[in-house]
Amino acid sequence: MEYRIEKDSLGEVKVPADKLYGAQTARAVENFPIGEEKMPLEIIRAYGIVKKAAVLANHEQGLISREKRDYVLRAAEELIAGELDQHFLISLWQTGSGTQTNMNVNEVLANRISELAGEEPGSKKPVHPNDDVNMSQSSNDTFPTAMALAAVGRVEDFLLPIFEDLKKVLAEKAEKYADLVKVGRTHLMDATPITLGQEFAAYASQLSDITQMLKDSLKYLKKLPLGGTAVGTGLNTKAGFAEKAVKYINLETENNYTAAENKSAGIAAHDSFVNLSGVLKTAASFLMKLANDTRWLASGPRCGVGEINIPKNEPGSSIMPGKVNPTQAEALFQAAAQVMANDTAVNFGGGSGNFQLNVAKPLIIHNILQSIRLLGDAVSSYNQRCLKGIEANKDQIDSYLESCLMLVTALNPVIGYDKAAEIAQKAFREDSSLKDAAVSLGYLTAEEFEKHVDPKKMTEPNLE
Repeated sequence: MEYRIEKDSLGEVKVPADKLYGAQTARAVENFPIGEEKMPLEIIRAYGIVKKAAVLANHEQGLISREKRDYVLRAAEELIAGELDQHFLISLWQTGSGTQTNMNVNEVLANRISELAGEEPGSKKPVHPNDDVNMSQSSNDTFPTAMALAAVGRVEDFLLPIFEDLKKVLAEKAEKYADLVKVGRTHLMDATPITLGQEFAAYASQLSDITQMLKDSLKYLKKLPLGGTAVGTGLNTKAGFAEKAVKYINLETENNYTAAENKSAGIAAHDSFVNLSGVLKTAASFLMKLANDTRWLASGPRCGVGEINIPKNEPGSSIMPGKVNPTQAEALFQAAAQVMANDTAVNFGGGSGNFQLNVAKPLIIHNILQSIRLLGDAVSSYNQRCLKGIEANKDQIDSYLESCLMLVTALNPVIGYDKAAEIAQKAFREDSSLKDAAVSLGYLTAEEFEKHVDPKKMTEPNLE
């Protein structure tokens, strides 16, 4: 491999000739041989937006020349477009402030600018990675700003539309099966009737609330600490830099970010990310229930609940011919379990650090972005390959409903709880119908029983 020699404050470093990063990045690649995870590309692209906004603000404040501004803008555009991804090789498991990644960005942009200007990479001409690309910035304020841009972007552009699609299909199923009465279940035991549509409507309602929680969580992430530099005080910035930089971020993202009023809080702690992770965990909890309910309702096809039929996507067994399994639901609850585990890591990360700096920033954003990706991918797959193809097994539903002992609950206001319980116990003991048991005990005539025990009416409040 061919190398060039670059220098940093610790001395000379060999840098691969085909890479645009510099001395500090080369040290980081060597010093953090930990795991396989690299910094998420969403962070790298978000950093491009941050550097672009910063140089525009610095130019507006008269701190950097138009020539240097234009060079940084051109290189940053390439970074945002993903054209420089191959130059970001540092392990995710690095310093807790993300300093190595910030310098990776600074060096790649500076060296790309050297190429554009006809200079040698590493010459720091015409733009210096620290003095120019990093002007008015610190890793401590730029990294959490990039975290926020990445997380908000992925939630708004990726996850929320997928949740909306899922909610739409759930609502369609609710409408389709609004009048199909079936047995309800509590404690996995027979309960009073509900319609299959009401079951799907409950899922849609849960998802609607979670979607709103997710949207609400973003308002805290949109308070950016950019301009706080090292400890939130704004050292080495010109007054007004933060507001100007955020203005340019909003122009780039078409969003409504604001400069955090207290930037120290946004550097020392990441409560907004802990909050977002908590909402993602809540979504995972809902999705785990949805997945498991799907598995139970589709179980069988002959020896289980079997009230719904799911699409046959692939053979389910290497030994049992003709077996089909609820694989999409299984994938969904496994993804949900991982999101719950990720939230634990984010909680630890959110409480990590001392005084003016949280030192688990890469850990936090890695787990949050993975959670967003897992939820989005798993929900999209489940929606397309399972939920849309679910059909009711009406014969099975009707059979269960006809034999359900808990229909007797409708008699509580008529003959009282104790007599209704006696009817249910007699019917179960003698394997007879509720109506036969009620008539045999002399509590009701057949006509009176049929008048009061109407499964459809039991799915809503009394109208009389």
